[in-house]
Amino acid sequence: MPQPSDPLDRFYSVIPAGGVGSRLWPLSRADAPKFLHDLTGSGQTLLRDTWDRLVPLSGDQRIMVVTGRAHRAAVEEQLPELADPNVVLESEPRDSSAAIGLAAAILEKREPGVIIGSFAADHVINSIPLFHQAVREAVAAADAGYIVTIGIQPTEPAIGFGYIKTAGPLEIEGAGSALSVNSFVEKPTRPTAKRYLANGNYLWNAGMFIARADRLLEEIGASEPELLAGLQELAEAWDTPERGAVVDKVWPRLKRIAIDYSVAEPAAAKGKLAVIPGLFDWDDVGDFASVAKLHSGGRKHDLAILGQNARVLADSSSGIVVSHSGRMIALVGVEDIVVVDTPDALLVTTSANAQKVKAVVDALKLSGSSDVL
Repeated sequence: MPQPSDPLDRFYSVIPAGGVGSRLWPLSRADAPKFLHDLTGSGQTLLRDTWDRLVPLSGDQRIMVVTGRAHRAAVEEQLPELADPNVVLESEPRDSSAAIGLAAAILEKREPGVIIGSFAADHVINSIPLFHQAVREAVAAADAGYIVTIGIQPTEPAIGFGYIKTAGPLEIEGAGSALSVNSFVEKPTRPTAKRYLANGNYLWNAGMFIARADRLLEEIGASEPELLAGLQELAEAWDTPERGAVVDKVWPRLKRIAIDYSVAEPAAAKGKLAVIPGLFDWDDVGDFASVAKLHSGGRKHDLAILGQNARVLADSSSGIVVSHSGRMIALVGVEDIVVVDTPDALLVTTSANAQKVKAVVDALKLSGSSDVL
């Protein structure tokens, strides 16, 4: 059967909807993770926002969601258009290589030659036409055999993101802005991030990956052959009555490894990783400082207030208050404060320390306080 001439006609969006978002505790919990919250004030969850910006690219029948079994009902409530065969449930988290690799293996079996794009369920993107243009270029580069990522043009020396060091331009038809990738760089210190920003050859790593499914699986197989074997065994059984038994047998033993390490970095070393610079506004809203910035527009003296029926009285204060308890919260003369008030837990910190909330979650796990996680 001949392939469609436009590679976008073979494109399938994949939304990995996993992860708790522990830096957003106590708002984000195991049973109500970050992607099921409205953190932008759009009136929709982050998951729904993600779906809505992908539909114009792939159509609502060509979007697959990979999520935990516990979140199936919530995901389907948010996405009533989601086709049942496109719901992939994880029995337990096994990191992004397993989640995205399984989606690729299932879709390649169903539709050989399919091009997939993986886009996290919990990111915030503005300038949607620019996002769509970047994805179209990425699909063209993927059709040419590259593993492709979309890197975000930095606007500040951020230390909460990894970076992509770019090299020279690639001559790819339909992907005029594609660059080759020199290397991936872990989250830097602030002085290093300032150097990256001044250098101009570094992009933020937004964790978006676009590739032909067969190429992505080929890269997994080259670096992690046992993982590929498990994914292929799962895909063979997926659309059969044997799925449940095979998942229970195979999924728990799959290696936990991020797709950056199993696919992107090895592909970069071979000169087969392309990056499309994304000129749109993007944030992974990884902590409450990021949420505050979204609502204040970067104005340092504003106070962002989230939560239905939030009751907040503030005088000479700035930062963010997230209220889901119904209690009156009064702030007097505090700057860059973070207050998150839920019925069973209260967090008080500052924007500068917002990244450290994950350590609180880790301590609660060690103490056995799982009732608030």
